[in-house]
Parts: sequence; structure tokens; C-alpha cells
Amino acid sequence: MGLHSRLAARAEAGRPVRVGVIGAGKFATMFLAQAHRVPGLEVAALADLDVARARAALEAAGHPAVRLHGDGLDLCGEDGIDVVVEATGDPVAGTRHALAAIGAGRHLVMVNVEADALVGPELARRARAAGLVYAMAYGDQPALIAELVDWAGVAGFPVVAAGKGTKYLPAYHGANPDTVWAGYGIAPERAAESGMNPKMFCSFLDGTKSAIEMAALANATGLGVPRDGLAFPPAGTRDLATVLRPREEGGVLERRGTVEVVSSLRRDGAPVPDDLRWGVFVVVEAPSDYARACFADYGLATDPTGRYAALWRPAHLIGLELGVSVAKAALLGEATGGALSWRGDVAAVAKRDLAQGETLDGEGGFCVWGRLVAASRARAERLLPIGLAARVPLVRPVPEGRILTLDDVGPLPPSEALTLREAMLRAT
Repeated sequence: MGLHSRLAARAEAGRPVRVGVIGAGKFATMFLAQAHRVPGLEVAALADLDVARARAALEAAGHPAVRLHGDGLDLCGEDGIDVVVEATGDPVAGTRHALAAIGAGRHLVMVNVEADALVGPELARRARAAGLVYAMAYGDQPALIAELVDWAGVAGFPVVAAGKGTKYLPAYHGANPDTVWAGYGIAPERAAESGMNPKMFCSFLDGTKSAIEMAALANATGLGVPRDGLAFPPAGTRDLATVLRPREEGGVLERRGTVEVVSSLRRDGAPVPDDLRWGVFVVVEAPSDYARACFADYGLATDPTGRYAALWRPAHLIGLELGVSVAKAALLGEATGGALSWRGDVAAVAKRDLAQGETLDGEGGFCVWGRLVAASRARAERLLPIGLAARVPLVRPVPEGRILTLDDVGPLPPSEALTLREAMLRAT
């Protein structure tokens, strides 16, 4: 019986899967727009610090009124909730809500990839110990890529690379909330009228969000992390298997089995034909001459040798698809991807020369961007994670382009996220 049939059976029995959503932003609003159209799925409560914003999200989504909370912790403790969806985007608040949901015995869908990249392995460990599901959000790119990686493993194909597409140029690493709209070709006045959050959009443009998502993917799949961070090679769909080969075979990969992000722009700014800006991909290797012949027989997009092949999905629908995660968690006790180990991390890098005494402003701000690094390096070099690089002062100057360490900043503010992070650093 498929998920849709199982949900229908729950609807017929009068026992819908009941969901509580924390955060009333774009992702949550998209989920609300679809959830009330699925028999057997019921959003029972919605929480946001701005209750008026939560009401507006329900109205925009055409969703019936539900119980509203101004505090996500209250929602986690509400009776009858089967699954909590954490969609605030704040790593510190998200960690607090995740711990409360696990403590209350709720399955957890972590839309908050910022928190997942920061402390996801520890949150997932605690959820498993409690017999609960901790899942990445289906519809967001990491979960969709993890699904492709899982397919490859079950089909017997070694994964050479997996990741997503984005719009990237090296100069974007210096973007800030005042300059971000030029990178998107949007007038600042138009962005303001549309209510676009400049810090959020800056995180996408400056490479931080890509690093966060690939850290989450590496932690969920066991794939490796490039030693020097993401390379963002330009590649269209038909070029994936050629570009994402090992270097000794003409590609850009330092080794097989890593995460990577491809750019929809060439380095001169020209568009890449058949780009994958909104999509996800996996590149696999034929384990035999017979499999390589089958790649050709069935029209896969391969490299010139026919040995490497790419499959991709051209788009992701974010919150519109989130019901898959909710249903899998509640009905099957399964996650749509989730942290299994700590392999990838995101370190803060100076966007410009930073002076002693400056206060860092975190992801998407004026001070730092996030680079993907191996977890082993983050631990050994005491690197400052991007998720904790907000509202902390610098105790010494840091030149542009250098990764910050914990020795560069004053004491980090106490939080559940910091406690979990320290537990991860102590673990072997």
C-alpha cells in the first residue's frame, strides 16, 4: 500500500496524521497550501513569533484556521501532534524546538537545514534513541538528492558525485544585503515591495546555502566533502557525467564519491546551456562492461567513455512536496534522509577584512560566508561554524578570505545548539 492509500485509510478511519508547524515563512506557507488538499493529513497547529504573520500565511495558502502559538515550544507540547515540522531557518531556535519535539515524543521533519548542518548528527542520534524519526524535508534539495543516492545504492551503482545546481560566480562570495539584488537582476525597490529578505537571498547567492545543504547531504549519505570546498563547476545536464568525473579522467573531482554543486553560469557570466539551476543530480559509474552497454541501450546521458552516467531532476518544489516527509515519518517510521554521521560542516569565512571588536552578523550578512569543510578539519582546527557566527565579537582582526576559528571570537552565547555542538566535538 502506497503512502497516498495509507493516508486515505487514515482519513476514512477518522485518524488523520496531525502536524504542528513552527515558522510561517515561504516553506511553511507552501506546505499549508497543499496539506489541506490531502485526505488523512491535518495541520493542527501553527507557531510563529509573529502571530499576525502566521494568520497571513494561512490566508495566503487558503488553509482553514488552526490553533496559533507565538512560541514553538508550546506547540511541541500540544497533545495529539504526530509530527513537528521545524521551518524557522534559525539554527539556535531550531535546535531548541527540535529538542522539545523529541522530548515530547514527536517525529521531527527538519526543514531548518541551518540547524541540521550545525548539529543534525546529534539531534538524529537523540531521535533514534527515543524511537522517533528525524528527517530532512522532502521537496528541499538535500532530501531529493539523498533519494537519488539511495536509488543508486539499491541499484548497485557506485556514486561518483551527487548534488544540485545553483547560480554562482566567484565574486558572489562577497555579496552582502546591500548588493545582493544586483546578483539577481532585481531592483532593490522591487525586492522591498515583495517583502524579500535580503539576508536570506544573500545566503543563496554568496554560496553559504549551498555549503549548508551539501553538509547536510554528506551527513545523510556518507558521501565525502571536497578538500578545498565546493568548486561550483559550470555544467549543463548533458555535461554532468563528463565534468563530474575524477580529475585523472578529465573531470573536476579530486576523488569519487563526493558532494558538489554545479553553476548555471560560466565564469565569464554567460549562461550554461540546459542548466540545472533549480534541480538535483547524481552521477554514477557502470560497475561492469555489461552495465555500461545498458547505459547506452537506454539513452542515459554519459561521458564520452560511456562509463559514467548522470540522472537528474530538473526542479524541486520545496514546501509543496513536504507531505511526503510527514507521511513517511508518521505511517512508515522512515525518514526522507537524515543525518547518520558527521562528515560535513560549514565554516565562516571573512567576506572582507574584519577588524577587532566588530560583531559578526551571521549567515547572509556583511561579515562572513559559509564554506563547506570536512568535519574532521572543523574539529581539528576549531573552525567557527556559520550557524554560530552571529552576535559574537571578534577579539582580533581577520583578513578577507580566511576561515575564522573559535580563537578569533569571544565566548559564544550559551544555547542548546552550542551544547549539542560541543558534544559533537567531544565525540570520537
